[in-house]
Amino acid sequence: MQGSIISLLKKHNISNPLLEIPPSPEMGDYAFPCFPLAKEFKKSPMEIAKDLESKIKPQGDIEKIQALGPYLNFFLDKSKRASLVLKKILKEKDKYGSKNLGKKQKFLIEHTSINPNASPHLGRARNAILGDSITRILRFQGYNPEVHYFVNDVGKQIALLVLGCKSSTTFKELLDIYIKMNKKLEQDPEIEKSVFQLLKKFEEGDKPTIKKFRKTVDICINGQKKIFEQMGIKYDFFDYESKYLFDKSTAKILESLKKTKYLFEDEDSRMVLNQKDFNLPMESPFLVLTRNDKTSLYPLRDLAYTLDKMERSKKNLIVLGEDQKLYFQQLKAALAVLKKPSPEVIHYSFVLLSGGKKMSTRKGNLVLLEDFLKEAFLKAESKSNKKIAKSVANSAIKYSFLKVSIDKNVLFNWSQALSFEGDTGPYLQYTYARSASILKKAKVSATTADLSLLKEPSEIELIKKLSLFPDLVEKASLTYQPHLIANYLFPLCQNFNEFYHKNPVIKAEPKLKASRLVLVKSFNQTLKNSLNLLGIESLESM
Repeated sequence: MQGSIISLLKKHNISNPLLEIPPSPEMGDYAFPCFPLAKEFKKSPMEIAKDLESKIKPQGDIEKIQALGPYLNFFLDKSKRASLVLKKILKEKDKYGSKNLGKKQKFLIEHTSINPNASPHLGRARNAILGDSITRILRFQGYNPEVHYFVNDVGKQIALLVLGCKSSTTFKELLDIYIKMNKKLEQDPEIEKSVFQLLKKFEEGDKPTIKKFRKTVDICINGQKKIFEQMGIKYDFFDYESKYLFDKSTAKILESLKKTKYLFEDEDSRMVLNQKDFNLPMESPFLVLTRNDKTSLYPLRDLAYTLDKMERSKKNLIVLGEDQKLYFQQLKAALAVLKKPSPEVIHYSFVLLSGGKKMSTRKGNLVLLEDFLKEAFLKAESKSNKKIAKSVANSAIKYSFLKVSIDKNVLFNWSQALSFEGDTGPYLQYTYARSASILKKAKVSATTADLSLLKEPSEIELIKKLSLFPDLVEKASLTYQPHLIANYLFPLCQNFNEFYHKNPVIKAEPKLKASRLVLVKSFNQTLKNSLNLLGIESLESM
């Protein structure tokens, strides 16, 4: 629908026309704002709209074209639209909404990548939920996504944890050990010497030390993996930082950087990258790559990992917290020195504790995701039955996170998130179950019908809403913004419930019943496809 209007505008020498949805149905189905053409045409937007109205004639499924102020509004043939949209949904089924943009192209996505030092806190879940939804959207668009998790098994904080662990340490004990060791470090600076000695032995390839590191890290990674699996979030590859030490990738990068004018050894004998030429927003534009004993720091290992990722796939995306914006700019500048491309990045804002405090694993100021999930399941059980409690809990959490734009903080509210009314995950699931129930009660397969019978305002509005889904998914996939899909769903479900309350389906006369069942089936399919992109299960009954 939208494509035919854009094609028509392009035929009249309007390049890259952007359409809007008018605020009310009386103003048409789509509107083209003429403001951007004012400078080029040297006319007011209202005059341009009038000129275009006289030149562009309706064709195909376009019924009327009308200038309304500075907008050129398009009215679609409602009967044709109903037939085109609903038949397309029933034909494409689970594929409805996809434009197959990827054409099976590989797409490497790195997300979550939590330090393997403790059970993840709630704030980290936003990274995983975002990354998983983006992966689902890209897969839906025909890409072949490959999900990676970067495991920091080398750094100072990991060495500190290794010092504090025993052979019998379990995943649940790691957090307490990590917090205690950080407090000890603050009180006794001598511990830091032991940490650096341990790191040096590790980087030099001491096998017993490597074994200790790997055992501690794997206890944590396996524990973290199980928690995310409860939310239906999985990873294809766990990439260990140490690989880039032992295969000499970090050493090769240092050698390459030495050939440029940017790498130097400072007065503390550290290898440092001068980034003054890259206009970074920082007082000290230097990226430190090694300690004075020449053991590597995280930026050097991350540089090696990023180069490896870029070689594995041309399409690359990384999901990072907004607190890492400057660091990523530094990494990108380092890649530019090496004349190498960098991955695309999206930065998300925080999930805050009450009082507006950020969560910190090191300080113990956090809400554990594991405890949060248990609490969610218990609360969901009290509002639904045990069979679907896990699904309802996951929908409440995921939807609460995904409906918020990535550049805004998430403020989680239990009573709102788990409500079966209003803008919540459980409400969407409940509406899906309601549509599934109607189809089940009908006891007939709704595949053919006279769709011109769908003339009621609530029917027309629902069909219009269903028609927007493919363009919306395209925008979400190109901008990596799942909230566009999440924000589409609540009004969609409201439209359906309005239609259902105003128009009988099962008790309608036979021909109208068949038409309305096609509409219910089309809504059911579109909502199912949408929920899947958010990682939310579609429940047949609730």
